[in-house]
Amino acid sequence: MAEVVRMPKMSDTMTEGVLAKWHVKVGDKVKSGDVLAEVETDKATMDLESYEEGTLLHIGVEEGKGVPIDAIIAVIGKEGEDFQAAIDAAGGAGKAEGEKPKAENTEAPKAEDKKEEAPAQGGGLSEEELAAKGVTVIRMPLLSDTMTEGVIAEWHKKVGDKVKDDDVLADVETDKATMEVMGYATGTLLHIGVEKGSAAKVNGIIAIVGPEGTDISGILSAGDAPAKKAESTEAKTEAPKSTADASTAAAPVAESTSDSRVKASPLAKKIAKDKGIDLAQVSGSAEGGRIIKKDIENFKPAAAPAKAESSSAPAEKAAPAPQFIGEEKFTEKPVSQMRKVIAKRLSESLFTAPHFYLTMAIDMDKAIEARARINEYAPSKVSFNDLVLKATAIALKQHPIVNSSWLGDKIRYNEHVNIGVAVAVEDGLLVPVVRFADGKSLTHISAEVKDFAQKAKAKKLQPADWEGSTFTISNLGMFGIDEFTAIINSPDSCILAVGGISQVPVVKNGAVVPGNVMKVTLSCDHRTVDGASGAAFLQTLKALLEEPVRLLA
Repeated sequence: MAEVVRMPKMSDTMTEGVLAKWHVKVGDKVKSGDVLAEVETDKATMDLESYEEGTLLHIGVEEGKGVPIDAIIAVIGKEGEDFQAAIDAAGGAGKAEGEKPKAENTEAPKAEDKKEEAPAQGGGLSEEELAAKGVTVIRMPLLSDTMTEGVIAEWHKKVGDKVKDDDVLADVETDKATMEVMGYATGTLLHIGVEKGSAAKVNGIIAIVGPEGTDISGILSAGDAPAKKAESTEAKTEAPKSTADASTAAAPVAESTSDSRVKASPLAKKIAKDKGIDLAQVSGSAEGGRIIKKDIENFKPAAAPAKAESSSAPAEKAAPAPQFIGEEKFTEKPVSQMRKVIAKRLSESLFTAPHFYLTMAIDMDKAIEARARINEYAPSKVSFNDLVLKATAIALKQHPIVNSSWLGDKIRYNEHVNIGVAVAVEDGLLVPVVRFADGKSLTHISAEVKDFAQKAKAKKLQPADWEGSTFTISNLGMFGIDEFTAIINSPDSCILAVGGISQVPVVKNGAVVPGNVMKVTLSCDHRTVDGASGAAFLQTLKALLEEPVRLLA
């Protein structure tokens, strides 16, 4: 009988894998041990081997697609065998599951039809019919990219008032500013949907303008439904919006300005800008001297007041401000498996573990001298990161609380020291583990870290290389970073953020002299480590690095 091939779990944090490349195709003969495909996990790209012999009958996942763990990705069996029977028997992507979306799709339109029919039960005219009769629905406009609702700060009109297309109906308070709402409609204010001081959701009905006596019960009973429908239609067609006849769209808005600035409607500003007209030369005919569309259309340069004649000396005309027209561009890429896991695990750590941070400055003068002497004889060059790693391992043996792990209902105090070293790669971050670091020499640590870095960048790390850390070090000193805070790599209790060595003035024996100082910041999980415990660990680390001969004892 044919056998299904499922997506295996290749690491402890893996939830899904991406088929990077298939090495076989349907109809090929495969043997046990043959590489079927390359799978991209959250940590590396790994080979997927076959444990069956036979013919590849079916490939269920295309290259570049991701599938969850245990999903069926292929079927192997005898040539000509029915692979669908094997899929059905395994409970995979059978026909029954494929039929579910169809059932859902057939039901969905019915539900939508019912929702769309609801407004007609209001007994009045629909919004479309009202628009044909000259009725304009004023909705709460989207005045900023973060706005979800607006508060009516002031109504300038009341029900029954006559309004013109350039009248300001209300002031709306958003999350950013208080702005004016203009209806761009002429008629009678038939309805105010939101009282002063109350909030309305974006696209909620706030007013209706139209001929006096018009029946608006249909649109009131429909609520916000037509607006949402119109919004979705606009999103699909991407039709340009017209401010002149936007009877069902959000109301145009003009920013409130102080008396010292020119008052003009947004439409007037746009037309003036297109025609190159200076608004300061235009007299407004609306309330409070506001400039509206017809003022711009009727403006003639000859009719502008001659300000220069009233002065004894002709004033110099200000040079127009230079304008630069740019183009907004961007590129979107699908999130890689590694980036998905980084986002998930670090978000869980930061928002679950109560972090606190301890920073300490360390005098690195003697460490610099010791490193130079060691590298004269060492077969593998020792870096400052290797010195920090070795000192950290020794300090952890003296402070087991910092070397602990939070396991939910218990705390594990690790007697071994496995230090994860954060390594930056093209797609994100990997943390290979130097095991039993306290017992290894500096040259051994140096060689191991270099090997891990090469494997990480080549995506050749195996699960055993990144699992089982009890503490983590993240070093950005080589990038010129003085200090920073890092997010704990759960379930570890702490992570050490290492900055660069800076030459600064320091006080030694009562005199100010040049010094080499490195800052480190310990991020601690307060569920397992308290401030005093973290401080004691840093004091030990500082003493070891300031007297590096103790690392060899």
